[in-house]
Amino acid sequence: MAHSYSSSAILTTTIKFCLLFSLLLGMVSAQLSPTFYATSCPNALSTIKSAVNSAVSSEKRMGASLLRLHFHDCFVNLGGTNWTVQLGRRDSTTASLTAANSNIPAPTLNLSGLLSAFSNKGFTAKELVALSGSHTIGQARCTVFRTRIYNETNIDSSFATSLKSNCPSTGGDNNLAPLDLTSPTSFDNAYFKNLISNKGLLHSDQQLFNGGSTDSQVNAYSSNSASFLTDFANAMVKMGNLSPLTGTSGQIRKNCRKTN
Repeated sequence: MAHSYSSSAILTTTIKFCLLFSLLLGMVSAQLSPTFYATSCPNALSTIKSAVNSAVSSEKRMGASLLRLHFHDCFVNLGGTNWTVQLGRRDSTTASLTAANSNIPAPTLNLSGLLSAFSNKGFTAKELVALSGSHTIGQARCTVFRTRIYNETNIDSSFATSLKSNCPSTGGDNNLAPLDLTSPTSFDNAYFKNLISNKGLLHSDQQLFNGGSTDSQVNAYSSNSASFLTDFANAMVKMGNLSPLTGTSGQIRKNCRKTN
């Protein structure tokens, strides 16, 4: 009988195989490097990329889910833009859902809160806008954007109306809507064009274009996709270098979602 392997199974097997070598390699290497696995597991990136491409093809939301994981200490190379990933980052020996959620800026934040949250991590206002562009893919739950579509005034009325059918004033908390209604599965600059039209799904999204200091950057990215993609990639590399655990610090998790 022929055997069938899912992309997730291939990815898991490859990672476990590489972990055995990485444990030894980590003893002598304490720096992130794009060639970290070149000797211990030379096929790691191509295998992972193939598995990720397959997963995204099967479920378009997977791209956004994986991108979010990067904010929680994981990495992936997505379509739309690319960058050289610094490898060798190890995992923490503690896990806290509360800490993870608190370190991701809330969708209810005003511009000042967003600027402060990103500044505390060493990011500029320009990098804040660039990273927010990740909302060009993915979806949000009704409970997260209900207040915006029913109570806020800086929103396109037809856009708000179109969302209310799937997000009633009560109930339906888990109903989903794309963060970028224009091209929900394409990594492009439509997100910024939506903001200019007052079609930001989240309160925090529209705050980037609401008469404040980041308006000009939103305008710039809306008219220059290449600039956005370049700045986004650079900001992602910077984020990946935020206090990484390397060498013998931390651990290499067998399951990314929990400590060993």
